[in-house]
Amino acid sequence: MRWYDSPELRFAVGFEDTFIPQTPFGERALDEYEMTQHYHFWSQDLGLAAESGAGMVRWGVPWYRVNPERGVWDWSWLDRVADRFAELGLVPIVDLMHYGTPTWLENEFANASYPERVAEYAAAVAQRYRGVFDVFTPLNEPLLNALYCGEFGYWPPYLRGHDGLVTLLRQLSRGIVLTQRAVTETSADATFVHVEASFRFTSAGEPTDELRHLRERAYVVEDLVTGRIDEHHPLLPYLQAHRFGDDDLAWLRDHAVVPDVMGVNYYPALSTEELVEGAVHGGGPRDPRPRVNAWTDGLEDVLTTFARRYGRPVFLTETCWTGTPQQRIDWLDASVACVERLRDDGVPVVGYTWWSLIDMYEWPYRDGTGALEDYHLAMGLWDLVPDGAGVLRRVKNPVADRFRAHAERHRATGSRP
Repeated sequence: MRWYDSPELRFAVGFEDTFIPQTPFGERALDEYEMTQHYHFWSQDLGLAAESGAGMVRWGVPWYRVNPERGVWDWSWLDRVADRFAELGLVPIVDLMHYGTPTWLENEFANASYPERVAEYAAAVAQRYRGVFDVFTPLNEPLLNALYCGEFGYWPPYLRGHDGLVTLLRQLSRGIVLTQRAVTETSADATFVHVEASFRFTSAGEPTDELRHLRERAYVVEDLVTGRIDEHHPLLPYLQAHRFGDDDLAWLRDHAVVPDVMGVNYYPALSTEELVEGAVHGGGPRDPRPRVNAWTDGLEDVLTTFARRYGRPVFLTETCWTGTPQQRIDWLDASVACVERLRDDGVPVVGYTWWSLIDMYEWPYRDGTGALEDYHLAMGLWDLVPDGAGVLRRVKNPVADRFRAHAERHRATGSRP
């Protein structure tokens, strides 16, 4: 029986694992493992994951570190991490890609060889750690990746506009397909959790063409990699108008891959954007649209929609509330209850992930000038507390106890409604 066929609702925690080492315009490198000192406290941090009651951990490999030059591999740190996962009996959901590429890959995602290079790297990881790393996410939040790198010009390779976005969609979707196929050839036991961000849009007026386009675009990458975009798909004219070739679409349909589980990332205060009549917003990090707190209504919507659209079990692969411990507990209780209601109604939700186990630091640190602590996000089960001597102490907060109580309750009952 595959892990996702178990009747138990699995509880997971995650580690923020964004890696963007390129700094061509004087930015600061964005490596969350460095910023949170996970490279130093990794063994302790994984121990905290086990203490939290989680059975699974979303955790990413820093590609740029294990593959510092083309054809050169450094497994020394990752070997120890894999041993620690095995020792603790935790099941990692391995983020093979979480936004960043190695520094030697010119033009990053726009490099013509990116799909082959990421597949080569993925196969090397899967082969070396078979039996420990067996559950994989080929690329976390691919649409957000495409937007930040291809439309907004915010991250490398700094492309802009619709042509830039479609270039990234082509490259990332092909990379996901080749990654999954390469890992499958290496390890027949591998399973795959595709993970996408929730992009919800609301408007006070009648639906506009923009609103309809954005709502459909929310699923474009998964539709591409699963071979769903054909002559009847509403996004086909848009893709064709921005140089997504018929040959590329035919290749994706012929080589389609399907996830074992569809992962959905949802943040109640961030995942729903409002289109305001008369207002013009680019929607990117420098010009964001207003956000609407959709609470559990939004969570129910995205989990149900993804489950129906792709016919796969769904896993809430990221969620949290940034705020006080009590605010976090309120969201934890409400979101777990929502997942339980959905399961009662027959929606195949197989997992729940609190993101992240420890606090993290906001992405604007990369192009900002403030001290690291100015970008601190209080969202973890353990707080990151500077000790005054340069060390970030891991301090347990009440959210950890509540999370463990939920996890233990479900493990004790262990039955699918």
